[in-house]
Amino acid sequence: MDHAALSDPSVHRLRLFLVLAEELHFGRAAARLYISQPALSRQIRRLEEQLGTALVERSTRRVRLTAAGEALLPRMRAVADSADALRRAVADQARSVSGRVVLGCYVTALPVITELVTRVRRDHPGLDVVPREVDFVEQSGALLDGRVDAVLCYAPVPPGVQTLRLATEPRAVCLWDTHPLAGRDAVSLAELAHLPVVGLAPAVHRDWRDFWAADPRPDGTPVTHTAHAATTFESSLSAVSRGQGIRIVSAACRELFPRPGIGYVDLADAPPCTAVLAWAAARRDVPGVAALRRTAAGLARTAGPGPDPRWWHPPAR
Repeated sequence: MDHAALSDPSVHRLRLFLVLAEELHFGRAAARLYISQPALSRQIRRLEEQLGTALVERSTRRVRLTAAGEALLPRMRAVADSADALRRAVADQARSVSGRVVLGCYVTALPVITELVTRVRRDHPGLDVVPREVDFVEQSGALLDGRVDAVLCYAPVPPGVQTLRLATEPRAVCLWDTHPLAGRDAVSLAELAHLPVVGLAPAVHRDWRDFWAADPRPDGTPVTHTAHAATTFESSLSAVSRGQGIRIVSAACRELFPRPGIGYVDLADAPPCTAVLAWAAARRDVPGVAALRRTAAGLARTAGPGPDPRWWHPPAR
């Protein structure tokens, strides 16, 4: 046997062999492992190839461990047990995260904020999660300069920021309620071409500002922005209610920001928007940020692949 040519077997294959050694029957072992019998047989043969020795004697009636299989069994079990111990240690270390992590969002009443904070505190009792309201400028600026550790926001994000997708949803247009289009079920961007978009503060990230103005429009037409320098949804919606301009928003704003004097109409041809958890790339592995990332990833998996996870939206009023 050429020991130099041997490759390291995976812990997964060792676990398969341990089950087979207990059952001494490929069919029963495969059933316990929830895999097919041929697949188990292939994995065991690959393990034997990696180790350079036969582990089982196969016949039509029974399976028996070879002398090498018997001799190596305790060592394989020790490796599998060590892997289990390592996984438990990693989980214990994750739970031992302590300190303070600040989570920003433009509206802290979102169900996802409550659920995320609850789950992080449950999984990491020593970690103090502090929700903080941020405006359009702070959602990137405060993130990059460390005033907040992570932000729940909508893409796009500036360079130096990484994200985890949480939900994707349609966009709508917010108009003053006396405008002729306000009573429509849906409008196209072309129908909005003559209407200015409420301007945002110059410090707002340019790509984000352009995305939420649909600028330029699909036909290449540039968008007119008002002189208003909004930094919050409230200030931009106030400008809309006065008839100064329109705002393109996420569909969730119908429930998040119902206001007298404004209405929301679906945008039929605007690309959807994506809600994300965002963090500074340089702080990705800071324990508190890593805990938020792991918990948010679990939330996203729980919500499923649908385009509009209900935990992102507030209940309808």
